[in-house]
Amino acid sequence: MAAAATCGTGAGSTASVASAASKSKVTSFQRRGPRASGTDSGGLRLVSIAGTRPSVRNGQLLVSTGLPALDQLLGGGLAVGTVLLIEEDKYNIYSPLLFKYFLAEGIISGHTLLVASAKEDPADILQELPAPLLDDNCKKELDEDVCNHKTPESNVKMKIAWRYQLLPKMEQIGPVSSSRFGHYYDISKRIPQELIEASNWHGFFLPEKRSSPLKVESCSLTHGYLKLLQFIQNIIYEEGFDGSNPQKKKKNILRIGIQNLGSPLWGDDICCTENCDNSHSLTKFLYLLRGLLRTSLSACIITMPTHLIQNKAIIARVTNLSDTVVGLESFIGSERETNPLYKDYHGLIHIRQIPRLNNLICDESDVKDLAFKLKRKLFTIERLHLPPDLSDTVSRSSKQDLAESAKLLGPGCGMMAGGKKHLDF
Repeated sequence: MAAAATCGTGAGSTASVASAASKSKVTSFQRRGPRASGTDSGGLRLVSIAGTRPSVRNGQLLVSTGLPALDQLLGGGLAVGTVLLIEEDKYNIYSPLLFKYFLAEGIISGHTLLVASAKEDPADILQELPAPLLDDNCKKELDEDVCNHKTPESNVKMKIAWRYQLLPKMEQIGPVSSSRFGHYYDISKRIPQELIEASNWHGFFLPEKRSSPLKVESCSLTHGYLKLLQFIQNIIYEEGFDGSNPQKKKKNILRIGIQNLGSPLWGDDICCTENCDNSHSLTKFLYLLRGLLRTSLSACIITMPTHLIQNKAIIARVTNLSDTVVGLESFIGSERETNPLYKDYHGLIHIRQIPRLNNLICDESDVKDLAFKLKRKLFTIERLHLPPDLSDTVSRSSKQDLAESAKLLGPGCGMMAGGKKHLDF
């Protein structure tokens, strides 16, 4: 009887729930257990952090590099917990721009900055960050800069090759609001002083850290690398960026920028001799740094003069210890500077490595021929377009030079002008 009474009560309660659901036009299925009203673990997610977004490919949390075109090439942005290595150009002219874009994006997004350098004072680096373009009033300034480098729309079909007409653009020029992911910056202006003072940043200037001699460590790192690693570790743990020690305040992202890592200013001699004594010091530092980043809400960008490293085996190890590797090749001082094929560009950009996150293979872009140019206000990345061989602007004497120069490119552009005749594809 007790069992029958229990079943009857359950049936009656189920019927009452179903009738109530039919009246309110909602489903009768209910969630088991107590419902968490804003206090559960799902209420505070990493997606809610300002200046971040989840990747549509692997669900990894992403931050912008400060250059929307570079974000597109890297699969949407720079993944949190990873290292972006920038191989500096020969005269170190364009790589500092990417470094400053990354830091400026952190200030606009409200992230915490950690700037490390052995050459410049971090306070001076922040003063040279480009100004953001946030309102519609700046659109006129951008339009003037873009119009100087574009041809009228009526002449586009006549002056570019037919195979490039249907290709999508690398980036759309235009200002965005501060709440969006990724911003555009005007390199001709400096970031307002009010934004720098309102931001939270930490500076590591190596000449100021040379105080007392350190004891011999088991990891055998150089003095500069050991000091920097301890400084980064203290900031991560003290301010709660470590994943195992949740932050008491609102969650935030730590952006780490390290300038000219591996240069002799850091006490490393890999750029001086091929068989150096501290050949493993840099690789050990990168290995330990990645261990800190993997368990923290942080992202790191490193600029390195890889063209000065004598031992190529060290470059291979540094590449393997980095998650994302981007190389800049400047035309200054090379034959391409006077080559008419590259007259509209200032250098080439090479995406050497993209991280494998939550999968076995990485997504590689189909675009292999990428070039960059520095305009009056913008640093842009574009597809390397060959001038059409039948254009009136190309003289007959230079057509043979263009055909021979095109053979040096990849299959994306080399197929257009690689034949002996002008109509060979």
